[in-house]
Amino acid sequence: MKAELRRKEIISRLVSEKGPVSGSELAEALDVSRQIIVHDIAILKAAGYEILSTHSGYILNETPKAERAFKVRHMSDRTKEELSLIVDMGGTVDDVFVWHKVYGKVQAKLNIFSKRGIEQFMDGINSGRSTELMNITDGYHYHTVKADSNETLDKIEKELKIRGFLVPEVE
Repeated sequence: MKAELRRKEIISRLVSEKGPVSGSELAEALDVSRQIIVHDIAILKAAGYEILSTHSGYILNETPKAERAFKVRHMSDRTKEELSLIVDMGGTVDDVFVWHKVYGKVQAKLNIFSKRGIEQFMDGINSGRSTELMNITDGYHYHTVKADSNETLDKIEKELKIRGFLVPEVE
């Protein structure tokens, strides 16, 4: 069984069980080692699944939120507006990344989901402690945004476009 299919099966089993499912049970059912299950669980957690590890086994707390990467461009004076738009519409700004011509992908975790988070981020930038990643790519950058549904992400995308943040796909 391929890794991706196996991971889907792990999620399916965690969803269908009423209680914890041990790593040994999953390993036996999927005909792999327990260590492969541990590795798969780590990958699923990194993908956004909230899997709890208990003394009795694994429990799926909730399914992952919908997520999408948006390519945007603006100058520093519009950063707060951009972040506020996403948060006000129900999104979480998970990260920011840029594609640098020498370094490749340069990424930073943000996890901004509230006005307070925006203020803290802006305080860090405005204090001069650091500058925004987009400054090395002439304002171009990406945000991975998470939300409760794809419909919410569609609304965020539409508003980013209306306000001139979204970079057209042909660019």
